[in-house]
Amino acid sequence: MFDDKVLDVFLKDQLKLFPEEVASDREEAREFLEDCMATVVKGKKEVLAYFEEAGIDYEAEDIFEAAEVFPIGDGRFLIVEG
Repeated sequence: MFDDKVLDVFLKDQLKLFPEEVASDREEAREFLEDCMATVVKGKKEVLAYFEEAGIDYEAEDIFEAAEVFPIGDGRFLIVEG
């Protein structure tokens, strides 16, 4: 589920969600993401569906700027609940 591209994006951008690094390499990142039940979704519609299903209020245009949403760059998004 968490391929190298996803892990690299999380490692690079983790400070947008957390005040300090929670992982320093891919293995730590994978373990952290598994522990916090992070998910990878395939596109913007699935991001919106995820937040709707979770009952989280959001502004549709702002959701992709949320700290919990990490764009992977290939159309996928990593969602990490901090």
